[in-house]
Amino acid sequence: MDLIVATLLIVGALVGTWAATGVLLRLLRVRAILDHPNERSSHAAPTPRGGGLAVIGVTLACWAVAAAWGAVSGSAVWPLIGLAFGLAMVSWADDLRGLGPLPRLAAQAAAVAVALAVLPLELSFICVIDPVIVIGGVGLAWLWFVNLFNFMDGIDGLASVECATVAGGAALVGLVGGIGDGTPLLAAILAASALGFLVWNWHPAKLFLGDVGSVPMGYLLGWLLLLLAAHGDWAAAVILPGYFLVDASVTLARRGFRGEAVWRAHHEHFYQQAVEAGASHATVSSAVLVTNLALVGCALLSLGGPTRQAIMAACALVIVGVLLWYLRRADAA
Repeated sequence: MDLIVATLLIVGALVGTWAATGVLLRLLRVRAILDHPNERSSHAAPTPRGGGLAVIGVTLACWAVAAAWGAVSGSAVWPLIGLAFGLAMVSWADDLRGLGPLPRLAAQAAAVAVALAVLPLELSFICVIDPVIVIGGVGLAWLWFVNLFNFMDGIDGLASVECATVAGGAALVGLVGGIGDGTPLLAAILAASALGFLVWNWHPAKLFLGDVGSVPMGYLLGWLLLLLAAHGDWAAAVILPGYFLVDASVTLARRGFRGEAVWRAHHEHFYQQAVEAGASHATVSSAVLVTNLALVGCALLSLGGPTRQAIMAACALVIVGVLLWYLRRADAA
C-alpha cells in the first residue's frame, strides 16, 4: 500500500503541476502579469511570470497528503510546508511589486532560522565543532543556496532541469542509502513537480517560474540536501547541486571582488555567456541536464565508499568541463 500511495503522489505531482500550470498560464495572461525584456534579459518578448505558484502549490499539497497519510514524518513536514508557503507569498509580492533586497533577504533568513530552530535535523556527524557554529554555518549555507538558485534562474528550462535532477538524485540517494524517514518520497514529489512545469518552461518558454517559484524551490531543495548530509551522505549532498554551486559562487565572487552589487541582475554567469554567444537556451539547459545526470551517478557512487575524494575530484572535472565549454562558445562568438 505504501508503494501504491507513493506512486500516486509522485504521478499526481507530475500531472497536477502540468495541469495547474496550464490553467495558471491563462490567468497570468488575462491579468497581464508579464516579465518584460530589458537590457539584462535573456528573452525577447513579454512572457507570463509566476508559474512557481503551480509548482510550489502542488508540491506542498502533495507533501501535506504524504504527511497526513503517515508516509512521512508530520513533525518535520508540516512546519516546512508553512515556512515554504510563507516564503512563496513574500516572493510573489516581490514578483508583483518589487520589495528590494533587504526585505527579501530578511524573509529568507527568517524561514531558514525558524526551520533550524523547530525542525529535527541531526548533525552529529560534525562532531568536532561547536554546535552553535555548526548551526550558524548550516544556516548561512542554506540561505546562500536559496539565493544562488534564484540567481541561476535565468534562461528557459534551467531551474526546472536543476530542480528535477537534484531532487531526483536526492530521492535515489535516499533509496540506495536506506533513508527510511520519507526523504526519498519528498524529493521525488518535488522532482516530479519540476518535470511537470518543465513541459511549459522548456525553450521557447511559455511562462517563467518567477521568484515565487525559484526562491521556495531553492529553499525546499536546500532542506532535502541538509537531510542527506544529516544522514551521513554529505558528499552526495555537495555533489548533486555542484554545477549551480560553482557557477553562481564563482560569478558572484568575481563581481564582489570588483566591488559590484552582487544582488543586481547581470549577464555574467557562465551559462548566460554561452547564450549571449549564440547557444540556444535548449542547448545550454541540455548541457546542464547531462552534467547533472553525471553528478547523480557520482553521488550514488559516493555512498559509504572509501573513494569519496576521488569521486568528488571527478565531479569537479565534470563541472569545470561544462564551464569551459560555455566559455569556449563565448570566446568563439
